[in-house]
Amino acid sequence: MADNKSKGKLVDNQVFRFVLSAGAGFLVDVSAFYLFYHNLLTAHTYHIFGLTVRNYTVSLALSFFMGVVVNFLITRYMVFNESKSAPRKQFFRFVTVAIIGFFANLSVVKILIQACSFNPTVARISAALSLFFASFFIHKVFSFSLSLKRNHANSEHHKPGN
Repeated sequence: MADNKSKGKLVDNQVFRFVLSAGAGFLVDVSAFYLFYHNLLTAHTYHIFGLTVRNYTVSLALSFFMGVVVNFLITRYMVFNESKSAPRKQFFRFVTVAIIGFFANLSVVKILIQACSFNPTVARISAALSLFFASFFIHKVFSFSLSLKRNHANSEHHKPGN
């Protein structure tokens, strides 16, 4: 019985649900990155809009966008579902944060690959993990317009008389 109660508390924990949401987006992102980088975008560079772009940059852009869409949908419906903001506004803000996160990720990936000789897939995983916690707070406050204060109104432990 106590085991079910702890599972319920874990599922009710917003950070835990965000970890699951981000984890799903992350799995989509890293899997897609691997497929693009190793199987689909095999040329070393590509010419896009007059720019020469390395294959890992194109792979990151495509995989990152796929992960963002999955992450947004799960985050909106399972993590910050109490948000009263319009879905379109949430998505716009989520994507704005994701774009900033993309360039932060790209910078970390480039440093890890070019300066530290990391394998590109390992560099991608390392970059994503290094920026995870900042994204929770930014999405909660900015993307979904929620307070950082904990909501204990529904918790039995915090009701008067308990």
